[in-house]
Amino acid sequence: MTPEQFDAAPTVPTRPDDTELPAELVRLRGSIDNIDAALVFLLAERFKATQQVGVLKAARGLPPSDLGREVRQVARLRELAREAELDPVFAEKFLAFIVEEVIRHHVAIASEHTPGG
Repeated sequence: MTPEQFDAAPTVPTRPDDTELPAELVRLRGSIDNIDAALVFLLAERFKATQQVGVLKAARGLPPSDLGREVRQVARLRELAREAELDPVFAEKFLAFIVEEVIRHHVAIASEHTPGG
């Protein structure tokens, strides 16, 4: 970023420090921050496992995606979402986003395992 761009960048409004906020709000935000951190680490572990799946699929000449499994996973996740009182449509969109990224990784891994890839 150039100095001119930096000067033109929007400023972030200041907010009161946590001592000026209700204790309940600070507590809830801390809980949210912890959950967000756990989600990041869980996603990292999931992607480590799916990378290994991608290597196995590529080594065996299997396609990057498995539509049958994806359909079963969507149904399973929607049911889990209902049990957890989470919007099943949101859960399905979240899974679709993750699966799209996994397939992208699997395609890349497959291209690395093919002659000329």
